[in-house]
Amino acid sequence: MPHARDATDTDGLTVGQASARLGVTVRALHHWDEIGLARPSLRTAAGYRLYTAGDLERLQRVVVYRELGLGLDRIRAVLDDAAADVPGALRAQRSQVAERIDRLQRLGAGLDRLIEAHERGLLLTAGQQAAIFGPQWDPDWPARAGQRYGDTAQWQQYAERSAARGPEEWQAVADANAALDRALGEAMDAGVTPGSPEANRLVERHRAVFASYFPLTRQMQVCLGRMYESDPGFAAHYDGVRPGLAPWFRRIIDANARAHGIDPGTATWQ
Repeated sequence: MPHARDATDTDGLTVGQASARLGVTVRALHHWDEIGLARPSLRTAAGYRLYTAGDLERLQRVVVYRELGLGLDRIRAVLDDAAADVPGALRAQRSQVAERIDRLQRLGAGLDRLIEAHERGLLLTAGQQAAIFGPQWDPDWPARAGQRYGDTAQWQQYAERSAARGPEEWQAVADANAALDRALGEAMDAGVTPGSPEANRLVERHRAVFASYFPLTRQMQVCLGRMYESDPGFAAHYDGVRPGLAPWFRRIIDANARAHGIDPGTATWQ
């Protein structure tokens, strides 16, 4: 590499000039000087260290090897040991670089999937959704929910879980919800009363099943119980399992909340 000349020193580059030329910090150059890896060969009359063309060539090789991931001790061996297997060292480093590239590609794919989950909610085709959740399922619902709730912590938690799930995992979630619906309907038919041990177990089971979407506090569960009864879509779903199931479900949720010191009338989404 031809050495630069300036108005005061015509035989080499100062540390600052070498730093700018090579794109490394002055601190790094000082460190390499201190450990004897790459030292400036000249001094000016004022005592400033100067890098000659030969020094800069060695520095350039240090920079290249460092960017390839070699440690400083390994770089020193490659540069100073005439018997060093340079191609072998570079092949080994090439293998490590390939492994890092593969890890980064997998990380990038995971990030793309997480971004898509935040935007779409469900990473399933419309056909997969219908097969898993039933023909009555609206495949546009997740996207609409994302637009409405996308800035909430719960949507972010839901998206993170969704990103990690494929059709089989979602089928397990759907099966757990269907089994809970059947258990609720059977309990109502059997005359299970709000506040009873069996009713409370069903309420806690609902919280556990719902946790497949995001963690559900008891106060949040009370809010859901209200929505199950008042929202036409949810009410129709539960009443399709058993007529009157939506208000009964809300009552057993409220009774369980009271048993834990929560007033259902003042419960909020927290």
